Amino acid sequence: MTLTVKLLLIATLILSIIIPFGYYLLGEQSKKRYKKAIGANVFFFFGAFLIAGIMLFGGDTVHAAEAATQTASNATGFGYLAAALATGLSCVGGGIAVASAASAALGAISEDSSALGKSLIFVGLAEGVCLYGLIISFMILGKL
Repeated sequence: MTLTVKLLLIATLILSIIIPFGYYLLGEQSKKRYKKAIGANVFFFFGAFLIAGIMLFGGDTVHAAEAATQTASNATGFGYLAAALATGLSCVGGGIAVASAASAALGAISEDSSALGKSLIFVGLAEGVCLYGLIISFMILGKL
């Protein structure tokens, strides 16, 4: 991909954000106008994203050895991405679970103090989800 094409794609992505919101801010700010601005933003952004994706994957087929090394580096990159997603998503899910379990536990403890042990078990199980995601990411990183 040449420098001109890269600069054109960057300009398109930037304009896909500026033009629709400029259109929204210049006129009367109604819900209908907001929907049109968001629709135009989504159309321009994903259109530019699709064109960029096509141009990135449309390369020369002559360089087979270079492509093999690039494939190996892509596999390593996807491995790191998988490890990051395993940790990140499990921690987000665990955080949501701890938030609801801990608030319910506090409510139960305030009414009956004997429910402390049972409620701590549920909060601990919710935190275990984060640890499982971290263990999976260590396993993925061990294979790289």
